[in-house]
Amino acid sequence: MSSQPTTKNTATAYQVTALALMAMVIGVLTSTVATGFVAAVQWLNDYLYISPISRVKLYYSVLLSSVVTITVTTLGGLLTGLLLHYLSNEKRPLGPPDTILAVQLNKELPDTRSGVVSTLASIISLGCGASVGQYGPLVYLGALVGNIIRKCQITSDDTRNIMIACGVAAAISSAFSAPIAGLVFAHEVILRHFSMRAFAPTTIASAASYIFSDFTFDIEPLFLVDFVGVEHGVEFLLFVLLGLFSACLALIFISSLLHGQKWAKSIPLPLFIKPALAGLILGCCALLVPEILGIGTETMRFATIEGAFSLPELLSIMLMKLVVTVLCISFGFVGGVFSPLLLIGILFGAFNWMLINDVFELINSGITVYAICGMMAVTSPVIGAPLTCILIVFELTRNYELTIAAMVSVVFSNLLVAKVYGRSLFDSQLLSRGFNLAEGRDQAILQTTTVQDVMRNDFPIACIDESLTNIFNRLDSSPWSEVYIIENNGKFLGTLRPTATSSAHLKDCLHSPRLLFSTSTTLWQAMESLEGFVGDAVPIVDDEGKLIAVVTEADVISAYMRVVHMIQKEERASS
Repeated sequence: MSSQPTTKNTATAYQVTALALMAMVIGVLTSTVATGFVAAVQWLNDYLYISPISRVKLYYSVLLSSVVTITVTTLGGLLTGLLLHYLSNEKRPLGPPDTILAVQLNKELPDTRSGVVSTLASIISLGCGASVGQYGPLVYLGALVGNIIRKCQITSDDTRNIMIACGVAAAISSAFSAPIAGLVFAHEVILRHFSMRAFAPTTIASAASYIFSDFTFDIEPLFLVDFVGVEHGVEFLLFVLLGLFSACLALIFISSLLHGQKWAKSIPLPLFIKPALAGLILGCCALLVPEILGIGTETMRFATIEGAFSLPELLSIMLMKLVVTVLCISFGFVGGVFSPLLLIGILFGAFNWMLINDVFELINSGITVYAICGMMAVTSPVIGAPLTCILIVFELTRNYELTIAAMVSVVFSNLLVAKVYGRSLFDSQLLSRGFNLAEGRDQAILQTTTVQDVMRNDFPIACIDESLTNIFNRLDSSPWSEVYIIENNGKFLGTLRPTATSSAHLKDCLHSPRLLFSTSTTLWQAMESLEGFVGDAVPIVDDEGKLIAVVTEADVISAYMRVVHMIQKEERASS
């Protein structure tokens, strides 16, 4: 009698140990490939004269600098487009929206080949100076590593989402040297729930990634700040206003990007040509404002230094960066929005500080706090990760008061943006592809599952030329209360119920269907349509009206309950 609990405990111990080991492996591998990714981008930036340090070599010749800049960005766009068009099965960039979709709908990630090609294309895009971010590709790269390790199948099959989350957490942890932020990002943006079963392995993966990268690679911090604290309590009102103004800028960015992507799709050009066109425009703009090239880490660091930029310079770089980021992403360069938003946000915060300090001459605690508040208040509502952004500030600066100030701006910024665009830009992008995550995970899964998954073929069927006597004899021996009548070519005509008399003509006894489904009808549409339905089942017909199968109300309800139980099991699991 005692062997059964012992066996269960042994299986549980095995699963816990296997999850922990896999999480550790994912953390180390993701840290390695993420560091290699960043190093490759930096090497290309230096080799192709994109980084500010390397561009100094071209300052002696304006003509040479112009030719190199335009050539590099244009050819980089062309190569990116060709890679996606000819080598990727998906024919498009892959990023955080694809990761979110796979986890939330319990679907597989796009094929590994497309993921590798997209990662390579993002290295080329970033290396050639495209105004896109590196953290989006790193998130997908981490998800790809987690998914590959999961296929080793040393744990149960229901750990796929956890392994993907481990890879994402490790990627953020390594990229920002922020293990807590990596852990929270995986739960806040990807999983969108907290359970002990997911929390433990993602924590291990995030910590392993941070420890391995910290001791193995000499990773330069994103920025270093010197901030003694908020000197005047009244400034928190300014942080609130900065959060609201940042929300307006975030809304402009989201709206511009969504409209830009629609506009780019409508342009009658081959897909692989569009990134080259964007690269050409980017190169021309960079001749006037070179700070818009690439990730802009150096510009970001200078933005926290008083006097580094004038008011017009801050405004021009910020606006030009926003425009070219929308252009590059809309036209097919591969990359995320996190890095550009960090730069736009920090410039916007510094810009607001200059207005406060130089124009309105209000008391303040210096440029640093406003720059950091602006950076996170612009970024967090776009990516839907307020907690992550607050923790990134704390882990990068180790400054409690600076984190509190940023938290105030982030809260008010997210409140405003969420009222207009919902959870994040990623959800808006998925909505444009037909996936609505705003109404809950259960509804989203049902909206992407068709009645084909629950249809049945064991129903009574008869041709129009059969006699009523034969049909009723068959109906008497079946559990069904109606027969589905078709023509000889299979076209559905209606249902026959036993209330008809055997002497009547069959055509006169048919009941026209009040409800019909097609093979593309989703389970959610079926649930909405079945309200008030009376009958054994709903016929499923093809485009020509031919009867394929039927689906019962009980089948649809059972499918819904399975989805609900699956979500509850995943979100409440403790081991």
